[in-house]
Amino acid sequence: MNSIVENLSHVQLRIRTACKQHQRDFSSVRLIAVSKTKPATDVATAFNAGQVDFGENYLQEAALKVETLPAAQWHFIGAIQSNKTREIAERFSYVHGVSTLKVAKRLSDQRPRSLPPLGVFFQVNIDDEATKSGTSAEQLVGLIKACINLPQLSLLGLMAIPRASNDSLTQRRQFRKLALLRQSIATQLGLIDFKELSMGMSNDLEAAIAEGATWVRIGTAIFGPRNTNTLSTTIT
Repeated sequence: MNSIVENLSHVQLRIRTACKQHQRDFSSVRLIAVSKTKPATDVATAFNAGQVDFGENYLQEAALKVETLPAAQWHFIGAIQSNKTREIAERFSYVHGVSTLKVAKRLSDQRPRSLPPLGVFFQVNIDDEATKSGTSAEQLVGLIKACINLPQLSLLGLMAIPRASNDSLTQRRQFRKLALLRQSIATQLGLIDFKELSMGMSNDLEAAIAEGATWVRIGTAIFGPRNTNTLSTTIT
């Protein structure tokens, strides 16, 4: 069996086991296979094994993969330059990383009316790290309020990349912070469909699921370590 297929199966088992442990339905957690720096052939292997959702950070690299597998659901993950919004709005189904009103407006304006509204996760800098993208928790309510009536966006929930930790209790505490923030905003603004949490990666997916993740973003555990020679195409 191909190693990508084996890895994918193992990740799915990890998700299923975590769901069982925390009394959650396996179908309540969706897997995004993060294929940044990996060739389109690797993505095709995972797709042919039944994986549907794929995540990309590098727009130039993603273009070929999206064209190769248009039947997949494509997620753009990470910070977005305003001059890149048109291509993202046209090519992707979801964006995990909106943190400014300017970018949100451009995504809505440039989303083709022939496509469903773009699914949006707001990125929160949950630990206030200077090196990380995302809005602060304090500014989040104002940002979401300003985006509610943008016609070509579907506001789904929150996304974060917490400070790296190998301690499960620390991981859970960070994810719980995001989960409570999502719940508070949904209640405060009356957003009945604002239910999603994009959190958890290869090293901490179990902790994320324990705290309510509905999407986990897994790269290394499926495709292996990223190929650093392609990092020049990153969007910052």
